[in-house]
Amino acid sequence: MKLPIYNLEINEDDQDTGVNFVALVDTPAIERNWVAFNKQQKFIANEDKQIISGALMVADLPIYRQDAILGEYYAVFTAETIEKIVNKFFKTGMIHNVNLMHDASQVVSGAYMIESYIINREKGINPPKGFEGISDGSWFGSFKVENADIWKRIKEGEFKGFSIEGAFDHLFYIDKEQKAINEIIEIIKAIE
Repeated sequence: MKLPIYNLEINEDDQDTGVNFVALVDTPAIERNWVAFNKQQKFIANEDKQIISGALMVADLPIYRQDAILGEYYAVFTAETIEKIVNKFFKTGMIHNVNLMHDASQVVSGAYMIESYIINREKGINPPKGFEGISDGSWFGSFKVENADIWKRIKEGEFKGFSIEGAFDHLFYIDKEQKAINEIIEIIKAIE
């Protein structure tokens, strides 16, 4: 069964859409086997400075989702949408909004974003070592973790990556194969 693909969008003027938290998680939704130093790479950690870095959103990566309304599907963020999300994230001052495992009762104090950039090779903004295969338009960030308990849990491997959370508009995406079929149907209708 081929699952539908939804582009997730935000409305820049609507307070209800956008990213409002970055979660520290054990299994990031954008997880791939990024390889660096002969091991799986999710966070890049600077232990001396207690900074973690990694991908927050990967452009054009289908992410499996399942919910009661839409059932099973893939969600995709385009590079254009990610840019809008990042702009709104900073405009609304969300850099301190960190939680654990998408649990609203586990908001982390003492962790905040200190760096953010969108990969754009043409402009010379390249992914970090170990993430070379990531697509242009992807969002990377770094967080300073001053909370001793959270830093200990990161070092122990309890949290392995980032996952964004927020509200988005779902726009159905028709892949190239389906688009070609629809065009053929339209041509046949026009002939009849």
